Amino acid sequence: MESLAQLLSPSVTEYLSSAYTLSEPTLEFQATRKDFEGDITLVLFPLLKLTRQNPVVLGEKIGEYLVENVPNVSHYNVVSGFLNLSISDAYYLGFLESFLAVEDYGHTTADKDDPTVMVEFSSPNSNKPLHLGHIRNNLLGHSVSKILEANGNHVIKTQIINDRGIHICKSMLAWQRFGDGETPESSGLKGDQLVGKYYVLFETKYREQVSELINQGKSQEEAEKNTPLLLEAQQMLRDWENNDPKVRKLWAQMNQWVYDGFESTYQKLGIDFDSYYYESETYLLGKSIIQEGLEKGVFYTREDGSVWIDLTDEGLDEKLLLRSDGTAVYMTQDIGTATQRVADHPQVGGMVYTVGNEQDYHFKVLFLVLQKLGYDWADSLFHLSYGMVDLPSGKMKSREGTVVDADDLIVQMKNTARTIATEHGKIEGLDESERNDLFEKIGLGALKYFILKVDPKKRILFDPEASVDFNGNTGPFIQYAYARIQSLLRRVGEDVQIHKDLPLDAKEKEILKQLSAYPVLVQTAGEQYSPALVANYLYDLVKLFNSFYQNVSVFGETDADMQSMRLMLCKAVAQNIESASSLLGISLPNRM
Repeated sequence: MESLAQLLSPSVTEYLSSAYTLSEPTLEFQATRKDFEGDITLVLFPLLKLTRQNPVVLGEKIGEYLVENVPNVSHYNVVSGFLNLSISDAYYLGFLESFLAVEDYGHTTADKDDPTVMVEFSSPNSNKPLHLGHIRNNLLGHSVSKILEANGNHVIKTQIINDRGIHICKSMLAWQRFGDGETPESSGLKGDQLVGKYYVLFETKYREQVSELINQGKSQEEAEKNTPLLLEAQQMLRDWENNDPKVRKLWAQMNQWVYDGFESTYQKLGIDFDSYYYESETYLLGKSIIQEGLEKGVFYTREDGSVWIDLTDEGLDEKLLLRSDGTAVYMTQDIGTATQRVADHPQVGGMVYTVGNEQDYHFKVLFLVLQKLGYDWADSLFHLSYGMVDLPSGKMKSREGTVVDADDLIVQMKNTARTIATEHGKIEGLDESERNDLFEKIGLGALKYFILKVDPKKRILFDPEASVDFNGNTGPFIQYAYARIQSLLRRVGEDVQIHKDLPLDAKEKEILKQLSAYPVLVQTAGEQYSPALVANYLYDLVKLFNSFYQNVSVFGETDADMQSMRLMLCKAVAQNIESASSLLGISLPNRM
């Protein structure tokens, strides 16, 4: 299905070629501004130097040519360097018919030769449950994966689980010292929540020991480095790296508790992965690659035995790659993970890392290190950096237990949806099972839309109640419009026909223009890795539909052909809502 730009470009090129002997000029089209008459605008400024024409004169000549030679161009006007073109109603009615005939309009299906992109997201630590910050990460990464697929890419959704390190040993040690054999089964807690409980407990006990040492005359710095609990955790990490069987057995047991808990949360969110990587398996590969880098002179060793890279010539600093005792840092495992992924999936043409913006510097260094190691694929790495999620009470802190647990938030969203839907009387005629399904769709839809409508680069102040408002820029606002259209369509039997000689109301035309913009929107969202573009497109579409529905009669229309066209317009809007919502991972209720 041709866009307006694709429809007009050959004729504009034909005119410029004959009048000015220009071959294949670059043409820039954009939507006409709302304060001018027209549907699409040709920007004239790039053509002025090539044609040596006044912009108004050039615009008049091109406009006259298009009106005479392109049936769907009804008239034109020129404003400064912009040629505004008005398109016939017949074109838009033809577009509506074509739109309804195409499955997944605006989406491109990948074939075997299309590029493969690996998208990393979630990537949690195995010492605590997923929280609100992880939810933004997961929703963002999963939505970007869907958008890239809609642009014709093969996508591999993956994560790296940070399952080793001192933070893991802290949970293990606290459970060993204070857990008294507690398990998920005996406690009734999900495994990730149980392990997270002991991570917080470690911090509490550690702070108590710091206070004791300070009272004994130690400085703050000395006390924090020399508590018995911390020293014991550090020894446990060394034992883990030396493959102590008892430590490894405890580590495997507690990690499995966490993995089971993670999987339960992913299922609730509608998140899935195609592959998993574990830091415990990739950090050794990273260490071997660092050794190769030393031999090549890419890295250097300091007197204490630690390994570094000097990036000062690139405007960065010197970066630690291996500690003096030979233990790995995050950079070590990230180097190993990246190379392992390429080895496992040689068809991958790019990798997207969905990680918060506090790691911006880390990824600048990582990508540069991989380039200096000579990996040609390092140029195709991208850090999808996003802002943090704040609460009205401030920043979350895992060690202090001041986080919003993901599972608790999902339950809260469902309960909030239940309360608001009941107050608005939107559950009449539904049985208990249907109500629960509706509350879940509304609650999760509200959560996902609230998170994804914000530009990834911006911080979010999360307000659960505001996210479930049925009248604002929210998920339920989108869902309600879809359900309303389904209610209209249930009153109609077989599909009705569209007659192309009907006049269009201005509001109908605005909707069709919005629908026609969808393919470019999907492409742009993929190029910018931004689900926010999709979410705000949806909001604008629903606002246009609501204005149409409130001002233009559908079933009250006495002309049967006009009524048929309007019903098909409603159906097209519903299809587009469904398509765009799927890119955000939002489920839509048929009744609401």
